Amino acid sequence: MTKKITVRQPTPQPSTSTDDWVRGETAPNSPTRHHSPAGKLARLTIDLLVELHGRFKAACANHRTAMKDEVLRFIEEWTQKHGNK
Repeated sequence: MTKKITVRQPTPQPSTSTDDWVRGETAPNSPTRHHSPAGKLARLTIDLLVELHGRFKAACANHRTAMKDEVLRFIEEWTQKHGNK
């Protein structure tokens, strides 16, 4: 008895260049694509000491907030206080 094996080629996904990714322009169906009512998004990447990252993550979990939301809140408040007058 011979076994039949069916092989499907993967569906090609639209490629996104690194520059597009940095500008926040990802593939149309990408799960990382975000829309903001205020406009296009920019990505901010920072390096933290592992210990500080862990404390921040734990504090956010204790307050049931997302790390991203806390960072955004801080930046909003800081720029309102220290922005151009």
